[in-house]
Amino acid sequence: MDATEFRRRGKEMVDLIADYLENIEQRTVYPDVEPGYLRSLIPEEAPEEPDTYEDVVKDVERVIMPGVTHWHSPYFYAYFPTANSFPAMLADMLSGAIGCIGFSWAASPACTELETVMMDWLGKMLKLPEDFIAGTHGQGGGVIQGTASEATLVALLAARCRAVRMILASDPQRPETGINSKLVAYSSDQAHCSVERAGMIAGVRMKKIPTEQSDKYAVQGETLRRMIQEDKAAGLIPFYFCATLGTTPSCAFDHITELGHVSGPALYKIWMHIDAAYAGSSFICPEFRPLLNGIEFADSFNFNAHKWLLVNFDCSTMWVKKRSDLIGAFKMDPLYLKHDHQESVDLFHWQIPLGRRFRSLKMWFVFRMYGLKGLQDYIRKHVELAKEFESLVRADQRFEISADVVLGLVCFRLKGSNEVNETLLKRLNNGRKIHLVPCLLSGQFVLRFALCARTTESRHIREAWQLITQLAEEVMQELPH
Repeated sequence: MDATEFRRRGKEMVDLIADYLENIEQRTVYPDVEPGYLRSLIPEEAPEEPDTYEDVVKDVERVIMPGVTHWHSPYFYAYFPTANSFPAMLADMLSGAIGCIGFSWAASPACTELETVMMDWLGKMLKLPEDFIAGTHGQGGGVIQGTASEATLVALLAARCRAVRMILASDPQRPETGINSKLVAYSSDQAHCSVERAGMIAGVRMKKIPTEQSDKYAVQGETLRRMIQEDKAAGLIPFYFCATLGTTPSCAFDHITELGHVSGPALYKIWMHIDAAYAGSSFICPEFRPLLNGIEFADSFNFNAHKWLLVNFDCSTMWVKKRSDLIGAFKMDPLYLKHDHQESVDLFHWQIPLGRRFRSLKMWFVFRMYGLKGLQDYIRKHVELAKEFESLVRADQRFEISADVVLGLVCFRLKGSNEVNETLLKRLNNGRKIHLVPCLLSGQFVLRFALCARTTESRHIREAWQLITQLAEEVMQELPH
């Protein structure tokens, strides 16, 4: 394919993408295939001679689309949203064309510098303390990670490195292996499973802090303080706490001001990381910014701009209060990576991989073409739709709301047994007209209704509710009387 053909095929691909997204609600939201469906549809080996572009594109519909879950369908209500916008897609095209591997400033100066500035732009939208903004007198800054899972692990590894160094500074003769075996980290029992997984990868024990429905599934400062005291009395070394703003099961919010007073330098001096993977985008709206109060106590903060801020995957934004904590944990300086501007920011010292794509282009395009107001309007629309769905649930006496509806997630269930709700969800998903996933809250099987697609409107919400109530009636009629 030469440049002339690329121009023609590129325009065709843009048309294909636009047609797909414009007509996505006509597709079945969840695929009706079994594991291994695809292997029999394509050859066992790559072709010896080139295929034509026309044949490849025909096979997209024949081979790929039958197995696609349409995350951007207005009938997709599972998990949390994954962002999608035309400006971000165009920026991704440009990023792919530039094709730089921006591990250091020298590897592609614009890649590093735009990312640093975009993270400052976004930090200012969130009204983060100046400590987290690179272009100030502070010692912190922002970096794009691939996912919130990566950010959690990066923060945990940096916290472990800092804790070990602090202990060795006061007791140089202490063996490092003995320190590592005593380290203990904490997270909510509502935290994403990736937090526990980070502990497994880092080789440190991760303790789950119990939460209660009466506390809206938020970690309480007194509970954390008590666990830390008990572990210190047992000879362990508490060093890291991952707070969550907007938990995956129910979008619960830990009390980070209260928790910051416990974990901060005035008391136990443990690293507090804030995982706001989903909810973080909403903090650009003044009415939701109080949910982030207490951020000044955090050592690091992360959310996925690729969830709810119209920046396509992957773009997980992470800030640290003291960048030397990250660099101290990950810095490597082999000769082949040295350059004449070593004092500049080399972002591969802030992450686990060496290579990095030009992801900040997506942020630049989206922020400029939507503006802060456009992004705020988008988030507010989803929250309004969630409130509309909540009102439909509350108006039906057969159902109950299982957790506070704060943002774009509604947790609800049929009044009755877990089995009844499991049956309802199975029928909803087997019907493939809408797609939801469940969670478990206080031992109860709960259905999660998350506003996800950019194109979701009130009529889609009402169609979904009509289907839910229709199937609920069928399920309840089958119950033994």
